Amino acid sequence: MRPAPGAKLVDAVLEASVAGSFTRIGYKARSRLFHWTPLGSLRLDGKVAIVTGATSGLGRTAAELLARQGAEVCIVGRDPDRTERARAEIAAATGSAVEADLADLSLLSETAAFADRFAKQHDRLDVLVLNAGALIHDYTVTAEGNEITVATHVLSQFLLTRALSPLLEAAAPSRVIMVASGGMYTERLDVDTLESDPDSYDGTAAYARCKRAQVALAEEWTRHLLDTGVTVNTMHPGWADTPGLRTALPGFSRIVGPLLRTPEEGADTIAWLAAAPEASAQSGLFFLDRRARAKHRLRRTRRPDEGREAARLWRLCTKRTAPYCTESRAGNDPS
Repeated sequence: MRPAPGAKLVDAVLEASVAGSFTRIGYKARSRLFHWTPLGSLRLDGKVAIVTGATSGLGRTAAELLARQGAEVCIVGRDPDRTERARAEIAAATGSAVEADLADLSLLSETAAFADRFAKQHDRLDVLVLNAGALIHDYTVTAEGNEITVATHVLSQFLLTRALSPLLEAAAPSRVIMVASGGMYTERLDVDTLESDPDSYDGTAAYARCKRAQVALAEEWTRHLLDTGVTVNTMHPGWADTPGLRTALPGFSRIVGPLLRTPEEGADTIAWLAAAPEASAQSGLFFLDRRARAKHRLRRTRRPDEGREAARLWRLCTKRTAPYCTESRAGNDPS
């Protein structure tokens, strides 16, 4: 169906307002004005999907949406009891095959080990949803020596995409979806400040910088995977009412309150990107509510050499993840 008259104008006004765009107001208006195709009509039968960080919140909801669309879903979590409970609940609710695996994705060794296990059990991967992560307020270094926000949101995602790229290419056309955040609009891409030192650490800023890095890396992956049939996009869910948001930003959660999106509304674009035919030819973009959005809102976050800085970020990720890659695991050399 064609969009309702004036839909693009309303969408532009919502996007400019930020609050109107990121709250459930934006979701409700856009879904009606653009006559969105129901997710149940966008099928993933016979497809294999991974969703990381899938024991609660957006990841849990996205995994269930993909399973309802017919995908065979593998969820990844850290806690054995929570992960198995989520797996059983999703399987019971959808009637679909759901697998579960355990990995602490802040550790590159565990990320690599999960990729190895998955590759031994599957010969294809159609959808990779990279959702694991959290906003950490205290400066923390992992046992491998990486600041935890960078390790989880940037390095681990890079390693997982690299390690699973042979399976993604085998299933092409396939899709990688990174769950970013609108918070990235407040930060510029800067490799030198990506990892803060303990004295200047600000968890909210560190989180936003890593989300900016994800958007840059989606562009780099698009370039490196050109002509493979693998698309890589980032999306942000708007302001969704999840346990992660309530824990990380309790004051914000209380203030916005009833205007927060439901997890289903926040995860809608993940499921759409995974299955919609019109999304299969789009890569390296940043989505909200089924539409590619601008990657900058503030003049101060723009830099004329952003492409060169993104290449620096790529080299950093390649170097830091190299010790955890084998020739069989790495697939195409991303260097």
